[in-house]
Amino acid sequence: MDRPAGELENIIVEAPCGRLAGLRRGDVFVFKGIPFATPPVGPLRWRMPEPLSPWSGVRDATHFGPICPQAPTQIEALLGGTLGEQSEDCLNLNIWTPGCDATRRPVMVWIHGGAFVIGAGSQGLYDGSHLAARDCVVVTINYRLGVFGFLNLSDAIGEPGMSTGAEGIADQLLALHWVKQNIAAFGGDPENVTIFGESAGGMSVATLLSIPAGRGLFHNAIAQSGAADIGYSRERSANVGKAFLDELGATAATPDELRALPYSTLVKAQIALLADLRQGRDTRKLGTVAFQPTIDGNLIPQRPIHAIRAGAGNGIPLLTGTTKDEWRLFSAASPRLRLMSRSAWEARVRKVAGEQAPAMLAAYSQGTTFDRFNAFMTDRVFTMPAIRMLEAQGAHATVYAYRFDWCSTFLRGVMGSCHALELGFMFGTYNTKFAGALFGTGPAADALANAMMDCWTSFARSGNPSAPSIAWPAYDPENRSTMVFGDQAPHVIDDPNETRRRAWKDVPDVNLGP
Repeated sequence: MDRPAGELENIIVEAPCGRLAGLRRGDVFVFKGIPFATPPVGPLRWRMPEPLSPWSGVRDATHFGPICPQAPTQIEALLGGTLGEQSEDCLNLNIWTPGCDATRRPVMVWIHGGAFVIGAGSQGLYDGSHLAARDCVVVTINYRLGVFGFLNLSDAIGEPGMSTGAEGIADQLLALHWVKQNIAAFGGDPENVTIFGESAGGMSVATLLSIPAGRGLFHNAIAQSGAADIGYSRERSANVGKAFLDELGATAATPDELRALPYSTLVKAQIALLADLRQGRDTRKLGTVAFQPTIDGNLIPQRPIHAIRAGAGNGIPLLTGTTKDEWRLFSAASPRLRLMSRSAWEARVRKVAGEQAPAMLAAYSQGTTFDRFNAFMTDRVFTMPAIRMLEAQGAHATVYAYRFDWCSTFLRGVMGSCHALELGFMFGTYNTKFAGALFGTGPAADALANAMMDCWTSFARSGNPSAPSIAWPAYDPENRSTMVFGDQAPHVIDDPNETRRRAWKDVPDVNLGP
């Protein structure tokens, strides 16, 4: 018998990690703040994560755990509100499940986005209740961010025992190991795990797909608005490390002195460094996403797109796509960008496209300069990397493409189908008290959310996103079939924006992505 949605009931589960006390709300069990690693604090700061030994007694799992130290942003407030207590002891995960029984349900492990510097698995936007109600087990995880998880101090200061800039990815791997060992106690199938993520989370999915250490830990992959054209060389990430030490005023500090600094001091220096980059003071050419995985030659052997082309993710179905107007999340509130001159716009194109600039400018000839700039940046950072990952993985597994066209009416529609807008619908959290203003509500929004949740959970169940009344064909280089989600019923179009896609054909991978 269905229980009232607000009714709470205590539940204790015995898992290999130890006994956990969670809550049942309606027909979904929820377990929050479960640690999956030894706290990476003190001498373990800037080290690879270590497994946590099983605990004795019953551990409370009715409250979210701390999040990785970070700076709050306006985007964070827009997409999910404040995130709670911060601590370096942040490696915890959350579970939503229809039943803690022997049923082997598909497992969906969510990796949040946030440019590798903000976010948490506990954001209200990522509440897993609605997906779990479709008979899946949903897990959301934390991983170390910014200077705690993506800082290459080993090369920056010449100390091999320090961080390499791949620790955040190693955290994600350890969380997946925890899922493999424990999820059966929560009604999940450890042999049917789908990883999914958006933005930096989508880039993390692509990275996990590309590395040997990820094999056997997941069986399907969904990368939303984030693909495989990422990763810094050790030299470039070392430059980020040196710039961070400059901001910290600690270029001559020893490893022990650095580990002894309060985390708040590290966050303050990170904020200062990122502010310089956002305001155009990037004299050291660090890039706007300065903290991203380092291609360390060990955990991450090569740039993910190259590894995927070589078959690193052989046999793993992939679903990937973008929103139609990704870049408007970042540009809509910028008067400088809204007033960009035509000459400034053309200079940006020439810098990226080189000899392909004339064809590129012709491909982006519609609308205002601001419209052209947004379309160009959407394609450069998101759409083209997604297409190249589809082509790369499509040689080794079945792949599916989507585009999200629903437009927000927030701020009189200036944000369009912006970056992250699909999240509220894919998680079913679009119509909460504050989120509705951004995402939209009503019968069309309800239908969109149900369609996306049906397709995402179908993919988790079988590796095929087709759902009742939604036939989703695989993507191939001939038809380039793409499922469109918007204010109409989901429908397929072939090779959307073909002219723009062809204009990028000869632009090298290194010029794509964040």
